[in-house]
Amino acid sequence: MTTHKRDYYEVLGVSRNSSDDDLKKAFRKLAFKYHPDRNKEAGAEDKFKEINEAYQILSDKEKRAQYDRFGHVGVGSSSAGANGFSGFGDVSGFGDIFDSFFGGSGFGRSSRTQNSARRGSDLQYTMTVEFEAAIFGAEKEFQIHRTESCSRCRGSKSEPGSSIATCGTCRGSGQVRKAQQSVFGQFVQVGDCNNCKGSGKIVSNPCSSCNGQGRERKNRKLAITIPAGIEEDTQVRLTGEGEHGINGGPPGDLYVAFKIKEHDYFVRDGINIKYRLPINVAQASLGAKLKVPTLDGDHEIEIPPGTQTGRIFRVRGRGVAQLRGDRRGDLLVFIDVRIPKTLDSQQQKLMNELGESLPDTYEDDEDKGIFDKFRSAFTN
Repeated sequence: MTTHKRDYYEVLGVSRNSSDDDLKKAFRKLAFKYHPDRNKEAGAEDKFKEINEAYQILSDKEKRAQYDRFGHVGVGSSSAGANGFSGFGDVSGFGDIFDSFFGGSGFGRSSRTQNSARRGSDLQYTMTVEFEAAIFGAEKEFQIHRTESCSRCRGSKSEPGSSIATCGTCRGSGQVRKAQQSVFGQFVQVGDCNNCKGSGKIVSNPCSSCNGQGRERKNRKLAITIPAGIEEDTQVRLTGEGEHGINGGPPGDLYVAFKIKEHDYFVRDGINIKYRLPINVAQASLGAKLKVPTLDGDHEIEIPPGTQTGRIFRVRGRGVAQLRGDRRGDLLVFIDVRIPKTLDSQQQKLMNELGESLPDTYEDDEDKGIFDKFRSAFTN
């Protein structure tokens, strides 16, 4: 036999245009009234499951929108309440009401104690590397300052050879439970033990090296392999090289970020490298064979006659190795034709003779096309 499901708004006793605060207030009131720990009447547990299910659907914006459009079909049969009150600890608004009233955890919920194992913190280190090291990769050593387990007591906090006693107040749990009576009945408040400060242990003879802290700051030298082709702010993770964990917890990780020094005459552009080659007027006019520097040594390129400033020559495979791949970029050589600022008398004489033999202006096909367009703009 199929059981008729009540409307969720009816279950909580609110209207369909109720705000999130209205939903939360209604849920809190009904949850206290029907919670099985304090309401032993027949049917209270089923009532609580129904309230829990309704609130879990209506407190979620997407689920509420689906429910408003399609009813129970839009959210399936909903197993939200099937777990009954075992799932209420995850419901927003229910768990925090106990904290606000009683300042602690209710219904057996416990906070993480100081003697529980905790992972160490992650660290970040910024390393400045040479231009060439970023291109080809390298092995480098560096030093960091981090928190580690004490080398003398190995994190036990006690002087080696000394005994560590179990706290008699909390019996090693690090927590104490206190029953508190309220208008809603009896609740149990769980908190850290004041006698052992939540550690569950009593150290009678603290370690002389770390003063009973179990941890110390150390300078540690590490090595890293810099991958070929890294770019500015690339990060490499060194697993387990962060700060040591607490109470036997695993260490954190170390993230190394890279800053790359500028080169004297190379400029990086992705996986390509740019280089500006200055040449004189004669070399540009007559052509020349010139050597250009690369990261692998000098390479000869041929400058054809009539080369203009801004022309680019590509030297294949002399750029940057791809960080994730087997391709290598190119060297892009930008031509910069330099005009001499001063000439001696012989040079001036030669330049005058050359100037008299050359036309006043040059007009190649590209220049002519531009001029025609410019002229037509005023004649049409």
